[in-house]
Amino acid sequence: MTKITADIKGYRQLSEAEQAEINKLKDDAEYTRRRLESLTNVDGRWLAIARTHLQQGYMAAIRAIAKPETF
Repeated sequence: MTKITADIKGYRQLSEAEQAEINKLKDDAEYTRRRLESLTNVDGRWLAIARTHLQQGYMAAIRAIAKPETF
């Protein structure tokens, strides 16, 4: 994978360890998404709520590592 080093407004340079942790979380999130998609015979409304809350949780964890300087 090509490494892009361009600055993104509001983000600081992440260490390799931070990048690795974020990538692990993104892998976990993808696994969780696929797992939810594999569920059958479930209440779609609750599944949608679960997806939304899990997305928010993963996003919050990633932002906790990245520590963006903007809203």
